[in-house]
Amino acid sequence: MAKNRKIRALIIIGLLLVGIQVKTYAQSYYVEDQKTFSAGFIFGANFTQIDGDNFAGYHKFGLNGGGIVYAKIAKNLSASMELLYSQKGSRAHKLKYSNSYNYFIEDYDIKLDYVEIPFLLNYHDKRKSHVSIGASFAQLLSSKESGALGQPDSTNFPNIDVDFEDYPFKKIDVNVLIGGTLHVYKGLYVNLRYQYSIMPIRTSIPPEYGRDKHYNNMWTFRLMYLFE
Repeated sequence: MAKNRKIRALIIIGLLLVGIQVKTYAQSYYVEDQKTFSAGFIFGANFTQIDGDNFAGYHKFGLNGGGIVYAKIAKNLSASMELLYSQKGSRAHKLKYSNSYNYFIEDYDIKLDYVEIPFLLNYHDKRKSHVSIGASFAQLLSSKESGALGQPDSTNFPNIDVDFEDYPFKKIDVNVLIGGTLHVYKGLYVNLRYQYSIMPIRTSIPPEYGRDKHYNNMWTFRLMYLFE
């Protein structure tokens, strides 16, 4: 836990330094056209599930925050890059039975912490609102999975803890994403985004734990502030 807190603290400090440097660079070297580059901070929430674990619904809540940089490439077109801390995963809202109904898993929870870098192409309207499409590349920082395995209608087989470490998550998660951003006031924006893994985040899963391949499936709602 202490190691994870140190990693998160370093990420936050790094994001602050990146934002300050980008803002200073844009103001110093792009005085003639200050809108060529813009930078800011974003903070919000992920609502996630993992496709393949037999649980449906976006019941896992996680943080999504970091820094963003826009580069104008045409009148209504820009490219953007983000550096994010993003929490994904899955959470049980009911008992999960195996395909054969010989086992169930209860109190199931997956927590995945990533550093994520999305690259997007954005189309802007006259009000600075925009729609976006792109891809993201995420590095797994830590993972935690818990649950209890049991057999229904049996007193001879009490629930036992499951050693999920035998089925590790992959270190890299690649996603496609699409979203929309509404300009609210001056530098303030509201962003809604959907993204999905294009490669499995875990494979070779026993049938008791769901399908053979698992994928991150996520909606994100965020506030964004851009320096003007």
